[in-house]
Amino acid sequence: MTRQYFGTDGIRGTVGQAPITPDFMLRLGHAVGQVLRRTDKHPTVLIGKDTRISGYMLESALEAGFASAGVDVLLTGPLPTPGVAYLTRALRLNLGVVISASHNPYADNGIKFFSAKGEKLPDEWELAVEAALMDAPTWVDSRSLGKAKRLEDARGRYIEFCKASFGSNLSLKGLKLVIDAAHGAAYQVAPSVFHELGAEVISIGCSPDGLNINDGVGATHPEALVAAVKAHGAHYGIALDGDADRLQVVDASGRTFNGDELLYVMVADRLAQGESVPGAVGTLMTNMAVELALGRLGVDFVRAKVGDRYVLEDLVARGWQLGGEGSGHLIALDRHTTGDGIVSSLQVLQAVVRSERSIAQWLEGVSLFPQRLINVRLQPGHDWKNSAALADVQSKANAALAGKGRVLIRPSGTEPLLRVMVEAQDQALADQWAQALAEAAVR
Repeated sequence: MTRQYFGTDGIRGTVGQAPITPDFMLRLGHAVGQVLRRTDKHPTVLIGKDTRISGYMLESALEAGFASAGVDVLLTGPLPTPGVAYLTRALRLNLGVVISASHNPYADNGIKFFSAKGEKLPDEWELAVEAALMDAPTWVDSRSLGKAKRLEDARGRYIEFCKASFGSNLSLKGLKLVIDAAHGAAYQVAPSVFHELGAEVISIGCSPDGLNINDGVGATHPEALVAAVKAHGAHYGIALDGDADRLQVVDASGRTFNGDELLYVMVADRLAQGESVPGAVGTLMTNMAVELALGRLGVDFVRAKVGDRYVLEDLVARGWQLGGEGSGHLIALDRHTTGDGIVSSLQVLQAVVRSERSIAQWLEGVSLFPQRLINVRLQPGHDWKNSAALADVQSKANAALAGKGRVLIRPSGTEPLLRVMVEAQDQALADQWAQALAEAAVR
């Protein structure tokens, strides 16, 4: 059975268009409740959301669906995705539910789920839910209906959790930070975390109105953070996305550090503290310069498919702790069960505070390789995988770039495009081979 509704990160789409409609959400809540009751007669789920105006509607529909299946609901209101994962585990609940479309504009929304352990659920569970959606509803009687109540201290609990991920003997005193919450789920949490750890905090992107999430601010628009850091003379700026599971960091000079660079800092800091770091996980898109730099530290590096869930799966399979994506999804499994923008930023600031070295100083000797990405539009039925011309050029490119670059060719998951990426120490070399591969792909 193939998945009809679930994508790589839950169910997502435009509000008012299937499946992001109230009638489907009621059915989804009921179906998930049916699956949960196979192993627990009276389950309890936690529902958190970001600040989109559609969250009220979808939350109510999900709540009704769960209640109709005999499932109790705890509501947190706006709370970062990793906060829902944490509270689900801490409160020993059956399931965590997040209503968010992450970095997408306000007109989109989505649903994703966390297990009782605060981890993303496997494909098998999603398939079971999709199968239950095909079944006729089975309403419980009035005595067995689920109840709903608000978890009043959800935000405070999560703030304390984030603070506990930062060294207990360390402080952010003396640092001036700009915190950009993208008018999203962390608009109340993030400024409080950094302030309570001692930093002087300037907040931007912390005035949601239901329609402005990710609008010109946040991790997908770091230019707002760069401007604010310079205007306020701050040491660093930290931008989160709409559900606060990813980040971007900017320093006083306006330099933006991506997830690949921040992952390197986290690994190097652990090693400097005498901790064991046998390996780290990136993705197919992770910059080769970081892979080589980790190798110089004696740290193995493997590439997962693009997507933080695949990074997480690889980390768990190998028993490693640290991984991430260039987009800013960073995972520290010794601190949390999932990617967390606030916790990850604290790991980076921790390295700065205890070493008295800036992020830029930590990254001395790590110069990201230039990349060239070309999207090639394919004709219907074009078999690029068996193209002799493409294979020949790719073989020549691999030989020319051996040890100093790489080639990545992958199809788009949403469009009839072939993504051709070449990475090399020299920009001209990357441009040359990317163009040659793109031309060969359509022959």
